[in-house]
Amino acid sequence: MRATGFCPGHITGLFYPCPHDEVLSSGSRGAGMCVHLGARSDVALNDSGEVRVSINGVAVPAAVTERAVEHLLPPGIGATVDTFLQLPMGSGFGMSAAGALSATVAVADILGLERLRAFEAAHRAEIACHSGLGDVAGMMAGGIELRKREGLPPVGEVVRLADRLDIVACVVGPRMSTAAVLSSERDLLPRTGMECHRRLMEEPTVERFLQLCRGFAEKSGIITDPVRRALDALDGLGPCSMIMLGNSVFAAGNLDEQEAVLKRFGPTYRLRLDLEGPRVIRRG
Repeated sequence: MRATGFCPGHITGLFYPCPHDEVLSSGSRGAGMCVHLGARSDVALNDSGEVRVSINGVAVPAAVTERAVEHLLPPGIGATVDTFLQLPMGSGFGMSAAGALSATVAVADILGLERLRAFEAAHRAEIACHSGLGDVAGMMAGGIELRKREGLPPVGEVVRLADRLDIVACVVGPRMSTAAVLSSERDLLPRTGMECHRRLMEEPTVERFLQLCRGFAEKSGIITDPVRRALDALDGLGPCSMIMLGNSVFAAGNLDEQEAVLKRFGPTYRLRLDLEGPRVIRRG
């Protein structure tokens, strides 16, 4: 019993956390982009009763994926999950959620479960591990998404703002821990996120989204020194901002010129929007 799942990456541009006692109601309000590079997971079920995960060919602890897959498996059934990431971990591309979702959509397909069960399992794991910013909900919408109400749909509400936008992204510094940032005392972050979200709700356009992403990054107090240097070099070449939450930046506009600048700071990635969302790409 085998299947292969794929899940796009997800870049959050602005957000504020909205925790609740009920897991499916928890998450964040904000906005972001689903991108065509992401995670692929080859899944095989067995009778071991254990979930074993490898990432890019290396067996590693992968708490989010392990917890998500375990949530779906019947008693006594195990799984091997071989996940291949097209974007780096800990850099703001939603790879923990993408890895988990690419695995759970494959498991759900093998077991004949509703797709929503796959989303619920990944969302629960992300919340339990404090590793996401509402990535699972955003990945369900595709394109540029606006999370109007926190939680996993249909509890939460997510709408698509746009189908087309090409960007260049760059990793400019070391990995960041989403859990560590969210657990720290940062009073400016929720207040700034709430204000930027309100303004985007009033004017839900791509142009406003890009403006507010930068506004949120500047006013929330989370821009790191490596990100600041890259943004300063990009200013004047078109919209650009920090990728939440990572030592990474994205830019839209004259991509050739922007990428030439960014190559001085780290590896770059040309990205387009993904509209299909998490999906099974091979069975058997």
